[in-house]
Amino acid sequence: MGLDPGLRRLALGTLLAAYPGPVPPDWAVDLLADGLAGHTLFGTNVHDPAQVAASTAALRAGRSDALIAIDEEGGDVTRLAHATGSPYPGNAALGAIGDVALTRRVYQSIGAELAALGITVNLAPTVDVNTADDNPVIGTRSFGADPVRVAAHSAAAVTGLQAAGVAACAKHFPGHGATVTDSHHELPTVDAAPSLLRQRDLPPFAAVVAAGARAVMTAHIRVPALTGADPATFSRAVLVDLLRTEYGFTGTVITDALEMKGAAVAAGGVGPAAVRALSAGADLLCIGAKVDAELVERVAAEVVDALADGRLATARVEEAAGRAADLAAWTRAAGRSPAIEDTELGYAAARRAIRVDGLLTGLDQPLVVQLHTESTIAEGRVPWGLGPHLDGVPEIRVLATETDPATLRGLAGDRPIVLVGRHLHRLPGGPELIADLAAQHPVTVVEMGWPAQWRPAGVRAFVTTYGASHANGRAAAEALGLAR
Repeated sequence: MGLDPGLRRLALGTLLAAYPGPVPPDWAVDLLADGLAGHTLFGTNVHDPAQVAASTAALRAGRSDALIAIDEEGGDVTRLAHATGSPYPGNAALGAIGDVALTRRVYQSIGAELAALGITVNLAPTVDVNTADDNPVIGTRSFGADPVRVAAHSAAAVTGLQAAGVAACAKHFPGHGATVTDSHHELPTVDAAPSLLRQRDLPPFAAVVAAGARAVMTAHIRVPALTGADPATFSRAVLVDLLRTEYGFTGTVITDALEMKGAAVAAGGVGPAAVRALSAGADLLCIGAKVDAELVERVAAEVVDALADGRLATARVEEAAGRAADLAAWTRAAGRSPAIEDTELGYAAARRAIRVDGLLTGLDQPLVVQLHTESTIAEGRVPWGLGPHLDGVPEIRVLATETDPATLRGLAGDRPIVLVGRHLHRLPGGPELIADLAAQHPVTVVEMGWPAQWRPAGVRAFVTTYGASHANGRAAAEALGLAR
């Protein structure tokens, strides 16, 4: 027997799916007509603005109020500019600048671009307080390590996005900034007392709730004092008692992708994860990036089965679908400011974020070396570095662990060396390579990752960009006097 049509439609109303390729397949549109809440766009869905606008129009042919979401954080996480890098600096750069009005303007510009393309929900900003220098998944996506500063910029980002008519989704509740593992690959643990969370991790979420954020995203992290052995995504104590009751959030709770191992493994699959998230108080379930019609139907069937066997109450699923529908209604009714996309604003902001320790002198025709760093799943494979911005100076790329310092010194000859990297303090072989080179050669370091306290001895200058976006790369090249 097939699913009861009414229950299937109810279950679909809690799901945020995805599809492959630049053109929405028929099943993606048909599911929207059947009640699917919406789709998330990823880099594989984006070729150029005209194509994205055509895709969102095709999706709305399925249902006019479909939610169309995207992770467009600026900085290191971009979908629209995945082929080139974002024209905006990310949160770490904005936090370093410290101009809350600028943060609002940058996010309003991002929102204007999304709105023009028919995208209604931005799965941003990241409002985690990055207190762990070795955090592998947040880092430059955070406004910083100070809860007060992060809270102020988080509220500004939400206000900017929503002024452009795009719903903001602040993430990742109750705070992913103290983790040293990636929830895409495993279930991280934040072993902190609730009192510490309220002091360190939760102020930005209080700020975005006060700013009227339409959505908040859950974190696939374990906080034993609150969640026991489960991730926060499956914790009623986190999603209801803390977020809704204590902090007064009335909007839509969206899960991080349920295909991530931090959720799927803990629950025994995406379908069971969907049931557990709904039971805990989540409203809109992000299935993930690798989605097809069969997976959507399987998750919907799991929800319907849970309604039948008592794992889920009908009233809870109706509440969740209602909140997803309320979010869609807000996106249709939201007034938009007259602001338009202003990418030059992003380049100007990136220049303001540059910090230089030492002297940038004697850099005529240097050997520019990019130390390869693996991208996280959140970032994806987005170009970074100084290469696109250099005027007649080539950039070579090497693996720190496989590079002989003598070889680089030989290539440089009498020229200085500029080493460019991300998170150099924890890059395998990176600190050792820099130390060896700096002991015998003039070296300038450009750090495009999280600005840890580490500084290599003996280098002539240490340049911090607070991110690796296209805008950050241009700002660094200009600061070095090497830009076109």
